[in-house]
Amino acid sequence: MISLERLETLLAVFPRLEIALVGDLFLDRYLDIDPELEERSIETGLEAYQVTRVRNSPGALGTVINNLAALGVGRLTPVTVLGDDGQAFDLEKVLAALPVDARHVVRDPARLTPTYTKPMRRDASGAWRELNRLDLRNRAKMSGTTLEKLLACVDRAFADSDGLIVVDQVNEDDWGVVTGEVREHLAALCRAAPEKLVFVDSRARVAQFDFGVLKPNLAECLAGLGRADDADSVQADEATAHEAARRLSQTTGRPLFCTLGRRGMLAVGFGQAGARLEAIDIPAYPVEGPIDIVGAGDSATAGIVASLLAGASPAEAGAVGNLVASITIRQLGTTGTASPAQLVARWQECHGAASPDSHSTMQ
Repeated sequence: MISLERLETLLAVFPRLEIALVGDLFLDRYLDIDPELEERSIETGLEAYQVTRVRNSPGALGTVINNLAALGVGRLTPVTVLGDDGQAFDLEKVLAALPVDARHVVRDPARLTPTYTKPMRRDASGAWRELNRLDLRNRAKMSGTTLEKLLACVDRAFADSDGLIVVDQVNEDDWGVVTGEVREHLAALCRAAPEKLVFVDSRARVAQFDFGVLKPNLAECLAGLGRADDADSVQADEATAHEAARRLSQTTGRPLFCTLGRRGMLAVGFGQAGARLEAIDIPAYPVEGPIDIVGAGDSATAGIVASLLAGASPAEAGAVGNLVASITIRQLGTTGTASPAQLVARWQECHGAASPDSHSTMQ
């Protein structure tokens, strides 16, 4: 775990950080439906759901942005491609309320702004339930002109930032922002500046990244090793998780954090030598009651990266990532975030307010 004094020392550095983010920026649009306002469509006879509130939020890359902003990071620079449509307008309006430098957002009228529309409806118990999601996505590669603009933006953001996060959200090859060309370009930048922290979260291609610090979950780790049949086994035993994380680190030649849900995460390959890398267990913070794990990995990413840039060890950074995730998963029906004050309060909740290490200087 991490001491409260150390946690607060790291949090105090966050406002001075400048972090760039490369990847797919989605609009998450939540439609709150009131089941008591029933109306039938004359044309179809089906119920017409009555939306009483629309909530727009940045998704995918934007989920990490939201979490970094909530943690108090000083400046965030997304490098991405949006369309020239209403979804882009709504997304940029939301980003304007955050510490975001949007100069490196490329606009392409031939592209769609990726959007997840999430209808939310209260059930009989009063709990919000998500109905079938409606997806608006690009299903082709970006043009050569747009790619050229994007790579120029990557260069500038890489040079100007303290660190960079890659969010490879789209499963299909070359349909999203992190294409093969972008991946090769980032690899070259990392070789030229090995001291720069580059943190990579890739849903489907983690084993193809031979640069940066990787962050797979266990299923992604197993799939990256060609064990797709085992990837759905989220209850894999401890030995399997340790071996998979070590093998992926050896295969890619990169250090990594492997997230394990309620079991926390493993840190592998940091400053270790030899054929057999030892995995550092970083336990999760206990959570009781209902949870919503949507965005948990992104919130952990925000905590890990900000902490590493603030001078944390891998074990300390992982502990902060787990602490952030333990807060966000308790926020139901939305993609949650955590503030520095919430992190301190959560630490005290887990360690006990009477602990001699639990005095906080934060207001």
